[in-house]
Amino acid sequence: MTDIKVRFAPSPTGNLHVGNLRTALVNFLFARRQGGHFMLRIDDTDTDRSTAAFEASIREDLQWMGMQWDSEDRQSARLDRYDDALKTLLADGRAYACYETPEELGLKRKAQLSSGRPPVYDRAALKLTDAQKAGFEADGRRPHYRFLLDDAEVAWHDMVRGEVAYHMSSLSDPVLFREDGRVIYTMASVVDDIDHGITHIIRGEDHVTNSAAQIQLFEALGAQAPAMGHVALLAGADGEGLSKRLGSLSIGQLRGDGMRAEAIASLLARIGTSDPVVAQAALDAIIAGFELSRFGRATAKFDPAELAQINTRVIQQLDFADVAAELEAAGVGGGSEFWQAVRDNLATLAEAGDWWTVCTAPLAPQITAAEVTTAAADLLPAGDLSADIWGDWTKAVAAETGAKGRGLFMPLRLALTGREKGPEIAPMLAFMGRDRIQARLRGETA
Repeated sequence: MTDIKVRFAPSPTGNLHVGNLRTALVNFLFARRQGGHFMLRIDDTDTDRSTAAFEASIREDLQWMGMQWDSEDRQSARLDRYDDALKTLLADGRAYACYETPEELGLKRKAQLSSGRPPVYDRAALKLTDAQKAGFEADGRRPHYRFLLDDAEVAWHDMVRGEVAYHMSSLSDPVLFREDGRVIYTMASVVDDIDHGITHIIRGEDHVTNSAAQIQLFEALGAQAPAMGHVALLAGADGEGLSKRLGSLSIGQLRGDGMRAEAIASLLARIGTSDPVVAQAALDAIIAGFELSRFGRATAKFDPAELAQINTRVIQQLDFADVAAELEAAGVGGGSEFWQAVRDNLATLAEAGDWWTVCTAPLAPQITAAEVTTAAADLLPAGDLSADIWGDWTKAVAAETGAKGRGLFMPLRLALTGREKGPEIAPMLAFMGRDRIQARLRGETA
């Protein structure tokens, strides 16, 4: 199915957070799984809040995730196209000018609610005479434009939610253009999807009502609506909704906390589905296991603690070649031997740097059993300090001191690393070096 084309259309008004990244990821995985096309569209018509910095951040996050797009466009370059579409709708009687101010619309809404009626726009503008419109214009009012919905039911088979139906009588005619001439998302999105040949729209369930109105708008503009899929929104571990204003859940912050792109993708690709979350160290494996049909309608919970666990499992799958450049950039030496020595005890890649520092930089040892550590310094075998010496060396120390179990190994660990937990000591001996090992065992900073 090479004709599938989806899009991710962020507004550059903030940084990517896990909620909108999940939307991007689901679209990307769906396209790649089907051999289709993934488009990036920058919805930058909100000129008051859109910034080049936010757009650059969004692009950087997507590329860091490995989600390279096949094409791109931006709404600010297509304003004439939206104007043309409005003219078409006006000519066909499917769009109309409205002159109410926001305050007047607010009063209408309050009156409807107080009388127990749904706050649906009353279409009063359709009753305006040409003279009344001219009077508003003379007073300096500029119209906003609405789409005239057909009084009918709109139904579709949703790729996630199954059969969905809305009757348009329950909805207000959606605004297409503001009074200041700026196009609204409802209009711009449909025109873009038509012109770009989008075949499938996959987005959050908060857009279901929008989709119902937009299906009629597609048809009014002479196009067939794409297939639709509305994924349940994410909530935090406590069940509360996520907000892009929560910096701790921005992709940039997660990256700064040491989370791997593969771990984030592993979690977001599976939470909310009937499949177990599996830590995958390669994006290709995540793509191969992706099925949109597995998503359910229940709210999915994003738990940073679960992400941290997945991150640990992903790191444990990485070969040295996967991280060599990152380790070198961080000043971590020792090659694949050091990576193999510490990998299984890392929660983040940055911790490899911590253990390299433990092995190679001055450290104040903790001496809790001087008789054990002094004996170990004296009995350290001559020659190569490979991991192979560990067994015979510690047996010799045990025979000399009578120490065994935790009473033997914990004093050695504290003296050599200053920490109670961590990777096995044996494979790290070669990176510490003989002089440093003996100095630390004797209580000297080395």
